[in-house]
Amino acid sequence: MIVVTGATGNVGRTLVRLLVEQGHEVTAVARRIAPADVPHGVRALTADLAQPAARLPVMADAVFLLVGGDLMMTADPAAVVAPFAHYGNIVLLSSQGVVTRPDSLSHGQAFAAYEQAVMDSGADWTILRPGGFASNAYAWAPSVKASRTISAPFGDVALPAIDPDDIAAVAAVVLTRPGHTKAAYELTGPASTTPLQRAAAIADAIGEEVTFTHQTREQARAQMLTFMPGPVADTTLDIIGTPTPREQTVSPDVERILGRPATTFAAWARRNAAVFA
Repeated sequence: MIVVTGATGNVGRTLVRLLVEQGHEVTAVARRIAPADVPHGVRALTADLAQPAARLPVMADAVFLLVGGDLMMTADPAAVVAPFAHYGNIVLLSSQGVVTRPDSLSHGQAFAAYEQAVMDSGADWTILRPGGFASNAYAWAPSVKASRTISAPFGDVALPAIDPDDIAAVAAVVLTRPGHTKAAYELTGPASTTPLQRAAAIADAIGEEVTFTHQTREQARAQMLTFMPGPVADTTLDIIGTPTPREQTVSPDVERILGRPATTFAAWARRNAAVFA
């Protein structure tokens, strides 16, 4: 049996589906989840990983561990990881920032602490370190739907955003196949694209013109603070505004693990066109 935490999110929802399609028994865990949120036959379990008494399965072969938001910044990593230490394998969704932004409180130090807790747990482990998600473009959906406009900073700065479904596909492989113990993988898309190019891809996907407006860093930060902590916003702006060479480099790990190229942003936009139409 495989436990998937964050099971209703962009990565977890797809991962649950992939594992079920492969014939695995799955328990889907999230803070808010109902049987209707998961495929037939999957156990839906409401649990807060920040609470030591979280109602987690006693036994499992493996767990996909997602730590984000307030859990990443405020919880004790060792306490969060401890209930999974006796599982056969822990696959942690971390961040590329552990290696590219080690001094960052959010992307670097917070995720590094979880990585260390997993490595110290005594279980087999694999670390997944994605860069920016293609699905971050969902933030543009309200303005695209309302006025066919997109506002973003650093319109000409390119990064290789990754499709969350590719992260899920990689997680499904490392959870169920041998050869990935004590490995850390950096996950990116197949090519770097700028916000301007992503806006154009969304326009192509919905078949309508979309106008791009450049934001200042200050304007973008004010907007981001409405849904994320200050340290996370600041590091995110550093990455998308002044990326390091490594953050702009396409990693071969997705293709190496899946045996196919990573999904392009344009393909992600086409698959999610209804969100923006």
